[in-house]
Parts: sequence; structure tokens; C-alpha cells
Amino acid sequence: MLSKDKQERSQMEFFSIEEFVPQEHLLRKIDSAVDFTHIYNIVSDLYCSDNGRPSIDPVVLFKMVIIQHIYGITSLRKTAEEVKMNVAYRWFLGYLMNEQTPHFSTISYNFKHRFTEDIIEHIFYWILNEIEKANLLSPEAVFIDSTHIKANANIKKYVKKAVPTAAKRYEEQLLQEINEDREDNNKKPFDRGKKKEDKIINQSVTDPDSGVFHKGEHKKCFAYEAHTGCDKNGYIMGVVVTAGNVHDSAAFDDLYDELTEHYKDIETIAADAGYKTPWICKRIIDDGRVPSLPYKRPMGHKELMKPNEYVYDEYYDCVICPYNQVLRHTTTTREGYREFKSELFVCKNCPKLSQCTNSKSYQKIVTKHIWMDYLELAEDYRHTKKYKDLYEKRKETIERVFADAKEKHSMRYTLYRGLTQVSKWVKLKFACMNLKKMALHIQKNHHLLWIFKIIQYIEDEKNSVSNFEIGFFYSLLNRCIQRKFL
Repeated sequence: MLSKDKQERSQMEFFSIEEFVPQEHLLRKIDSAVDFTHIYNIVSDLYCSDNGRPSIDPVVLFKMVIIQHIYGITSLRKTAEEVKMNVAYRWFLGYLMNEQTPHFSTISYNFKHRFTEDIIEHIFYWILNEIEKANLLSPEAVFIDSTHIKANANIKKYVKKAVPTAAKRYEEQLLQEINEDREDNNKKPFDRGKKKEDKIINQSVTDPDSGVFHKGEHKKCFAYEAHTGCDKNGYIMGVVVTAGNVHDSAAFDDLYDELTEHYKDIETIAADAGYKTPWICKRIIDDGRVPSLPYKRPMGHKELMKPNEYVYDEYYDCVICPYNQVLRHTTTTREGYREFKSELFVCKNCPKLSQCTNSKSYQKIVTKHIWMDYLELAEDYRHTKKYKDLYEKRKETIERVFADAKEKHSMRYTLYRGLTQVSKWVKLKFACMNLKKMALHIQKNHHLLWIFKIIQYIEDEKNSVSNFEIGFFYSLLNRCIQRKFL
């Protein structure tokens, strides 16, 4: 039988917002996970206590941004529109249905001009501290990687610009060790006054802080990179945002400093092959930590023998080629590579010369970095089962974090411009992701605790509980686990 519903859109009703929000709603879990009144202590210095026009509650502003990032809403304007109509959002903010919610421009202005980068960082580490208090953080092993974020800039609008080459943090230490090695081999030490040449880059006219990113099958674009570290549970412990043309190894020092400053218990750093450089291995090992790095294919000409086929003899300080000829140490370059050269009269008559070198002088040159021992140590760790298994968890941790951020939380591109604004946006997004994960873990642990208590009660009261009741409970528990309710 056909029936038609009545459309009484102008009907007035009395209802409670509290009853309309399901008890298992995500925002209820987030609201009970942390005490949001702590935000007042963080931003109190930004407001006048006894003068001026009353402000929008800062907790409401932060909660609106939390809604935006958790539900992957692309802009603040759209977030403000959603908050007006969504009962659960109004409940989370503490607004009734007839109250006017904050305008999107108010939120935008506060996060651009009032809430500085230090405030956002304070919020980020406050949530991390709450996670640590709940015993959910495992800082012993940190997984490091980076992901690109498309900038709000047209790849066709750029200018050529000469910029100075960025100085490497370890240059002084490397030069000192190079000079010591040269003096031991009766070579003149290098001076420190050599000026670096400028490099030519494509700088965006729209967003000069971004950089050109082009890697693998990715389309060439202006982008930023979020260099991130997380623990084995997927909680983001630190992030450093750079332009898209900054290599992972160049941004490692800033990220490593941030992680080790806040968490002294870090024992292992797991990263991909892009971080397998002599300096990174040296720094991690010298700090008493272990680098868990993968196999890295030896660089070199495809048609020639690989560099790892030339074995270094530490006792005689020479290199042995695959055909048992000696290459003697001659000098150490400014870049930190020790050069070993073959004898001309030996190589000239070698039947395998075409597989060894293309040099017209018939001389083979093999280079070994002055910090080569640290790379060998990292290679030894790679073959250890503990660190091999740890590296395998990258796909479940840091790679999963990036996948969730882009698929569920709209981090494929940013509408903000400038390194400062993008950094604040990324840290807020990661803080919200941590908060969401924490709320879900706390709720799950709460359920498991009650199940454990019931099981313990049944075991203690076996005599007074019937076998039917015991069997029913265990079958129900098994079904819940199979359907991933628990």
C-alpha cells in the first residue's frame, strides 16, 4: 500500500541535543579522552583579563579545527557551515540549536594572527603528554619518513633564482677529521675559507616558500614535505615541515633533534634507504642508538663492476680489486672520500679492464668515505633479526600514518601559503590524528578491562554459575572478536 509521509517542516519541537548524539559517537570519545580546559592555560597570555570586547571561547575555536581535521573537511568555511547544521558538532562545541556559531573568518583570523607556531606546538605536545600518561606511547623505536603535500601554487608560474647552497651541520666536524687524515698521510690540510657556489632553483611566484617536487611517478609540482617520526602504535611524535625540494637526509638533523629533545628513551631509529648516509649513521650510533636501515643498492655504472666488489683492507690501508690487484691510498677529498688508485702498468694489460673502468688513462679510482665504519655497522644491524623485524613494521606505522592523513584527513594538498602557516596546519592535523587514535584506544582498553573483569568473576564463581551461562558468554565474546567489535 502506498503511503505518503507528511512534510511538516515548520513544526516546532522541544528536544535535547544530549539524546540525539549516540553514546558511541567519535566526538563523545574524544571529549572524554582529554580535559579541553587545559587550552585556557596555554592561551591565557594572548587575551586581556579585564578589558576589551568578550572573545569567542578559544576552546570552541580549537574544537572547530579538530572537527575539520578529524573529518577531513577541506576548508574552514565549509567547517563553519557543517557546524551550523550538525547536531553532534554543536554538542561537541557546547552550542544549542538556536545559538549562532562562530563565523569562519573569526577562526581563520585567530589561527593566522593570534595562535602562533609556539602555541600550536604546545597543543601538539600537550596531547602527546596525555597519550603518554595513558601508557599508550612507545618511544623506544621511532619510524621516520617524509611525505609531500601539494602547495597552493601553479607549477607554471615561477622565476629562476640563484640561492646560496645550504650549509651542512656536520661540515666543521667532517673537515676536522679530513684534515687529521690528510696530515697522517703527509698531505696539506684544507682551509676553511672556500666559498660555496650558488645554485639555480625554480621559485614559485605564488608561494616562494614551497619547492619543486618530482619523484618517481609523481607529477612535477610545487610542494612542501612533512618529515615525520612516529612510534610503533602510530602516534606521531614529531614533525618538521620543509620545502618540497629538501632531501630527506638534509632535514634529518632537525627532526632528530626534536625527537631526542622530548624523548630520551629512544633506542632505535627505523628509516628508509634515503637516510642511509655516513653522517646519519654516525650521529645515531655515537648517541648510543641503533639505526635500522634497509639494503641500499650500490651506486655506479651499470655495465661496470659494483663498488662493493672492491674490498678494503684495514690493516694495510688499501683496496683489493676482484682480480687481487692492490689500489693504494693517495689522498682524501674535501667531501670526505679517501681515494684509492691502481697502478697504470698493471691495469693497462688487464683482460677485464673494460668491466672495471672507462678511464682513458687505464687507472681505476675507488673511493671510501672517512665514516665508512658507521655504514658497515648499520649494515651489521640490518642482518640482525630484531632490527630486520622492526624495519618491516614501517608499513604498519609511518606509512599507515601518511596513508590515513591523505585519505581520511585531507592532507594531499594545502590551501595555506608560506612555511609558517603550512607548519601550523600540519602540526594541528597530526595533533588531531593523535587525539582520535588515543580516544579509540582508551575506549577499546575500557571494553577489554570490563571483559577481563567478567572473565575473572566467572573463573572465581564457577560453582555458582551454570555451564550454560559460561558457554553463552564465551560464544558471545568469540563472535564479537570475529566481527571486530572488540
